[in-house]
Amino acid sequence: MSYENVLKYFEEIGLTERVKNLTQSSATVEDAAKALNCEPKQIAKTMSFLLNNRAILIVTAGDTKIDNKKYKSIFHQKAKMIPPDEVEKYVGHIPGGVCPFAIKADVQVYLDISLKRFETVYPAAGNSHSAIELTPDELEKISDCTSWVDVCTLKD
Repeated sequence: MSYENVLKYFEEIGLTERVKNLTQSSATVEDAAKALNCEPKQIAKTMSFLLNNRAILIVTAGDTKIDNKKYKSIFHQKAKMIPPDEVEKYVGHIPGGVCPFAIKADVQVYLDISLKRFETVYPAAGNSHSAIELTPDELEKISDCTSWVDVCTLKD
């Protein structure tokens, strides 16, 4: 259902033709990069956290990880990921297809500045076999993000 909701959302804003339906899985950064023939760092992975018992999403570049010290300085508590079996309940998408589009109304979206390094990035589009190519500015606009944050560091 979440993929259909994302497609409906993209139809409303005129971006349906940019959704890429993939024959290969895009559930992980590595899988998505292979399926899209791009660098893993260009995958805009969406991570789900609980903040004061509410879900937030942080979209970050595929070559980064959450830096707990940076996260705590922004959100004033330790990063706590939503358990995989609860993600759909909180966000509206299942793991492997979590994206910042067509999510539950009370979920806030944050974009990590690591995405600004790229001309285009590829977030998921609601399931584990889809993505959409967007500029960081387009992603900011259509994800209705709360703000840009600096909560990541490059993976070792």
